[in-house]
Amino acid sequence: MADAAVATTSSRAASRPRYGSMSRDRRWALRWSYFFLVLFAIFFLTPPVYMFITSLKTSAEISAESNPWWVYNPTLSNYIELLTQNQYLTFFRNSAIVSVITVAITMSISVVAAFALARMRFWGSATLATGVFLTYLIPETLLFIPLFKMFAWVNETLGIQLMNHWWTMLILYPTLTVPFATWIMIGYFASIPKELDEAALIDGATWMQTLTKIFIPVALPGIIAATIFTFTVSWAQFLYPLAFTTSANELVLPVGIVTTLIKGDVFNWGQIMTGALLGAAPPLIIYAFLMDYYIAGLTAGATKG
Repeated sequence: MADAAVATTSSRAASRPRYGSMSRDRRWALRWSYFFLVLFAIFFLTPPVYMFITSLKTSAEISAESNPWWVYNPTLSNYIELLTQNQYLTFFRNSAIVSVITVAITMSISVVAAFALARMRFWGSATLATGVFLTYLIPETLLFIPLFKMFAWVNETLGIQLMNHWWTMLILYPTLTVPFATWIMIGYFASIPKELDEAALIDGATWMQTLTKIFIPVALPGIIAATIFTFTVSWAQFLYPLAFTTSANELVLPVGIVTTLIKGDVFNWGQIMTGALLGAAPPLIIYAFLMDYYIAGLTAGATKG
């Protein structure tokens, strides 16, 4: 009996978790996590920090052979000059108008299209949903040439000049934003229990009422994620405005900074860095306040459906 009791006690002791070992493993996991987090922060924060330092320098100090990571004579002249220039404010206004209207167009199309593809099952809906996402994978460097040809055909045939207007971007940007936003919303709508729309249809609701009164409130995180993505793409787009607009009054912010602050081989680095920082502020503010919704929307869109 004594031997059996000893054996039972030994087996229980062996089956108990080794808290010291687990604690050491957790400590090492935390150390490695912090190590890679520091590397990540250094890698991604170094460029904006350098941009901010450079924006506080005069052109003479930037050109001088001194420590590039230190500001000896800080100044806000670059910020004052840009914010008092009508040209820079025109670039900023064009970008804001184009981005906001593109968001409205994209979400109006994407929400309805995603609801139809996710819930209103019809022949070919799954293939069409896949095709929508594959459309997003086509790089814009391949799209802008056929689009350019199409605009030239419209001008020659109908006499409508689509080139060199800021509102032309309202035609071009949705070709980039609608497919991905629709794909996000398809995944989010598919994650909503079917009992909700079935109950609404039984109660006599139409498909549009089901969308507006049930799906949109429930899918708000996914809608916010798609909205943030659309705004970011529209705000930061460079290739399309560079190819389709030339007049200074029609340029958006990314292209305007490059074309006006770089003259030949002379780079006004102080104002370039300042303009880039000011241009990055709106998306940064949006991400800061809506990051949780963005992550939740992307996660649902990627894992459900």
